[in-house]
Amino acid sequence: MLTERQLEIVLSVVYEYIQTGEPAGSRTISKKYLRGSSAATIRNEMADLEDMGYFYQPHTSAGRLPTSKAYRLYVDSIMQRDRPAPAETEKWKREIREQRQGIDIMLSYVSQLLGKATNCVGVAALSALEEVEIQRVSFVRLGGSTVLLLIVLEGGLVHNANIQLPCELSQDILDELGRKISAVACGHPWSQVRDALFTYVLDGLERVWDTCREAVVQIDAILNRRSSRLFVGGARHILSLPDFQDIGKFQTVLSLLEQEQALAEMVERYSIKQGVSVAIGDEISEEMMKDCSLVLVPSAGYGRRTILGLIGPLRMDYEKSIAILEAIAGDLDDSLIN
Repeated sequence: MLTERQLEIVLSVVYEYIQTGEPAGSRTISKKYLRGSSAATIRNEMADLEDMGYFYQPHTSAGRLPTSKAYRLYVDSIMQRDRPAPAETEKWKREIREQRQGIDIMLSYVSQLLGKATNCVGVAALSALEEVEIQRVSFVRLGGSTVLLLIVLEGGLVHNANIQLPCELSQDILDELGRKISAVACGHPWSQVRDALFTYVLDGLERVWDTCREAVVQIDAILNRRSSRLFVGGARHILSLPDFQDIGKFQTVLSLLEQEQALAEMVERYSIKQGVSVAIGDEISEEMMKDCSLVLVPSAGYGRRTILGLIGPLRMDYEKSIAILEAIAGDLDDSLIN
């Protein structure tokens, strides 16, 4: 358990390092942040905090640098404060709303915008359709064994396809099939109800078992047509950061960005359903991310879950980055829905 002074020292060292990129010494902390404490007192506290895993020294004559543990303490303190919207928010809103050529183009633009605004790598992940809640499923007889399948998703998004069933069915039976599937699936993502449907939707429709099964297979094919899509922008901006002047670190980040599926899975794994999530250095299982942080914010629209995020150095300006993500994600909800 940290004392109040130790907490202030940790937060001060992290803030100083974020602002300057230089190790923070006891004299600097005493003069700029804790004026009521002497440099000698702070030096002793910093030695204790180093033993506790919050700091390390690049060499004996230097000041201290924060560890992932110190950054976590700093980020947790940020999350408890209100964050004013960045001054550029209205400008960004106008620019986003000009991207009316489809959700893919919009998210590609947003990832570039995030990278430019933060000097980090901007990411935007668009969820697979199977992760979106289903509102209703219905079938319309077109003639013979050809049926129009309609799937209404969360937010009113409708997907449709002409499908072939094993045999010809009356509209009454198709309506009953649609009602049974909707009763099980409504309000749940397809990934949660797929297996249950094979068991329960056939109750009372055993005479057309093969047709019912094929209908569920066809729905599954539509909702799994595309996996999560990932848009990445602004990788070149991290070259301007001193943290990535080491060509080895820069190549490591570029290597990660080339692995689209692995990156998409990482974004999904570390995001939460609502609110901001931050994963820092050692908290991330991927070895390539040990010198990086990941900040993620979800948004929604068109019946699709979208995750906006930033990949940056441990020395990321977390307060600014989180404020930018929240501002853009909040407006993205409106842009996607309107």
